[in-house]
Amino acid sequence: MERQRIFSLKPMKLLALSFTVSSSLLFCFLFSLWVFDVTPSGPAEAHLQFFGSFKSAKKGAFAASRSDFSGNATKGPALWETHVAGVANFSREAVDSTVEVKDAILARARVRGASDLSKNEVDDAVDSEKDGIFNGAHLERAHVSSQEATVTNTSKSTSSEAGELISRGSPYGASGESTNPLAEKIESNSTKQCDIYDGKWVYDDESYPLYRSKSCPFIDEGFNCEANGRVDLGFMKWRWQPHHCSIPRFNPVKMLEMIRGKRLVFVGDSINRNQWESMMCLLWGTVSDPRRVHEARGRRITKEKGNYNFKFLDYNCSVEYYVTHFLVHESKARIGLRRVKTLRIDAMDRSSSRWRGADILVFNTAHWWSHHKTKAGVNYYQEGDRVHPRLDVSTAFRKALTTWASWVDQHVNPRKTQVFFRSSSPSHFSGGEWNSGGHCRESTRPLNETSERQVPLRNLVLDQVVKQMRTSVTILNITNLSGLRIDGHPSIYGKKFEKVQQSSIQDCSHWCLPGVPDTWNELLYFYLTSHHKPILAS
Repeated sequence: MERQRIFSLKPMKLLALSFTVSSSLLFCFLFSLWVFDVTPSGPAEAHLQFFGSFKSAKKGAFAASRSDFSGNATKGPALWETHVAGVANFSREAVDSTVEVKDAILARARVRGASDLSKNEVDDAVDSEKDGIFNGAHLERAHVSSQEATVTNTSKSTSSEAGELISRGSPYGASGESTNPLAEKIESNSTKQCDIYDGKWVYDDESYPLYRSKSCPFIDEGFNCEANGRVDLGFMKWRWQPHHCSIPRFNPVKMLEMIRGKRLVFVGDSINRNQWESMMCLLWGTVSDPRRVHEARGRRITKEKGNYNFKFLDYNCSVEYYVTHFLVHESKARIGLRRVKTLRIDAMDRSSSRWRGADILVFNTAHWWSHHKTKAGVNYYQEGDRVHPRLDVSTAFRKALTTWASWVDQHVNPRKTQVFFRSSSPSHFSGGEWNSGGHCRESTRPLNETSERQVPLRNLVLDQVVKQMRTSVTILNITNLSGLRIDGHPSIYGKKFEKVQQSSIQDCSHWCLPGVPDTWNELLYFYLTSHHKPILAS
């Protein structure tokens, strides 16, 4: 009886086996048709570039395709054309497969130990991933703004320059670590970065200036050269053009969206006020209702008041400026029977408590570190209760920057705040200093120099101090490119004409607005949108 029951089961097992084999063959056939339907035409390297979010793709193949763009002049154009063709054949349905893209992102995040990503972070990454794939500019970064900038630059360049444009979109911050937890880390030896500070000034009559002085109420008298009578307005129309790549044109709407709900804070001397006023003018041009922008305490911009906090109500953000000539505390001490002005190079400026909590910090100091401004270092620099009888300015500057660096490391949260430090801005006095007949009135065009200038000592000290910090700091190295703009200073047009006749002093240190500081802000915008790894040396 038992043997008969066992024998009766064999036909059922055979039937099940037949059904399994048939289903498998049918599944394989349908899967092959699906793969053939959605796979774009072109080499395997281009295919991997579209699907770079999948961890199963080997990094070596991706690095090889990147190196072909940046290092091989003969293969680059052909590979770029194949890449573009692949985008054209890529179906929109495949891009819109949100579930597949999200699964890929989550898989990649788990590999990095970032499995605790919030829903918003995943959704933002999915949107960026889909846009990047569809536009053919998905270079392992999840920021739409940097993708658009790269695609725009690519459309304007020749195919031989494509590698330079692609390599510009590196997802790294100033410390060399990835600033995007969902971005692939590309090894430095597999890409060629573009030095955005290596370039020239190009006359651009169609696109510049980015605003007009008459339309911006935030330019104080000292920087409003057009209103003060300057008639040669070509200084407004020069655009900085790197030799091997491009920087995006400043987009005020995008900038305001980036700082929505945040604080953008400029800290430094009057040269930083120059840059802050430029930023205010750049953003002001896109505001539909001027009444929705106001200073928190109702202050008007003048040289007499140094702290400003302008609110952009529609974006719930603020653009602020705090004056401090040295970053450290200007104090007084008793020497003998007299109280004299001193500089506490071991203590931060008293306004430093107001800088804390900012989302973007832009520092500078350099203009006041001179023989004249620091009383030649005689009984001026103070540490604790001790006033140095004599101390050279380079030593004092290093001590002050070290104090600043310690404050940043202690009080700035690198997960919240991006820190920038602008290098020293050059002056162009001819025939004397600012108080001894120096002038720059005759200059109406940028200098046409090809040789590199000597690096100012203050820049070298800044670079050394920043490298020793725990906090990532991006140096906006504007010294050389600004050094060519001898035409951009107010000169005699820093005052109204009737006041000029009463003074022989020319301003060859600050800058007319619109003008050179607008380019500084375009470089700041470039770093904020692309997370490009800066090249500090120059």
